[in-house]
Amino acid sequence: MRHSGRDRRKGEEQTMNQLERTLAIIKPDSFAGGHTGEILAMIEAAGFRILGMRMTRLSKAQAQGFYDVHRGKPFFAGLVEFMTEGPVVVLALERENAIKAWRDLMGATNPAGAAEGTIRKKFGTAIDRNAVHGSDAPETAAYELGFFFSGADLA
Repeated sequence: MRHSGRDRRKGEEQTMNQLERTLAIIKPDSFAGGHTGEILAMIEAAGFRILGMRMTRLSKAQAQGFYDVHRGKPFFAGLVEFMTEGPVVVLALERENAIKAWRDLMGATNPAGAAEGTIRKKFGTAIDRNAVHGSDAPETAAYELGFFFSGADLA
């Protein structure tokens, strides 16, 4: 059976508009700066459903495990130190195209280059103190969500 171009486009639209889940972290700099509420408001205004949320303080071992993909890079030790300096808020977010939508809302990694209206432009102060974290791909999101939340937490 042949499919028309219209059928293919419809299939592509459905794939592009899948309900996804992603992890977000409000980092210690944003928490300490009192920006958690504003960031949560921006998340909800962007159409995300918050499936899970908790404040925690990462141990050195937890931060090293979470950021293990960066082990051996020059910024690894500083990243671990930063992420353990104070509380963070971890969130499981859901919406259509959640990973891309969250990355768009976060803004560029370096706040200096982030677009106006993004979280990092508004609250980030440097590339290594950039307010929030977000998963960058479906596989990363699955791993990162599982790091902080059990399946029962997100039912």
